[in-house]
Amino acid sequence: MIQPWASLFLYNEAQYETRTWNTKYRGPLAIHTSKKIDVDVCNNGTIQHLLSKHGLNKNNLPTGMIIGVCNLINCIRVTEDNQGNAVLEDGRIVSGIDYFLGDFRVGNYIWEVSNKEMLLNFIPARGKLGIWEHDIN
Repeated sequence: MIQPWASLFLYNEAQYETRTWNTKYRGPLAIHTSKKIDVDVCNNGTIQHLLSKHGLNKNNLPTGMIIGVCNLINCIRVTEDNQGNAVLEDGRIVSGIDYFLGDFRVGNYIWEVSNKEMLLNFIPARGKLGIWEHDIN
């Protein structure tokens, strides 16, 4: 995940991760940060505020590391984007900060997870696109 999205997700500022693609996979996931930081997003006042709650800013976000873990429990398609809220295929409506922190274009997916946990010691790792395996023990 590109920063600041990974950290915001693991610190529970964002309830969902949004993706353009679905996966049949369900189970444990490690959250890996790419080496890229979306600096434009980090300059947004709301994002700066959310990051600062956790002692973070665009200059100290961890990159190129596995920073947390979670459990993927569902992928749900976005069926409506009303430019302020989105409707998911299960009828759920996403709004407010969750909508602001995601990409809820019609056809995208929300990845619903449980048991998000930030690692105490980050693990340097070279990332790949998609879901890939890494032994984080």
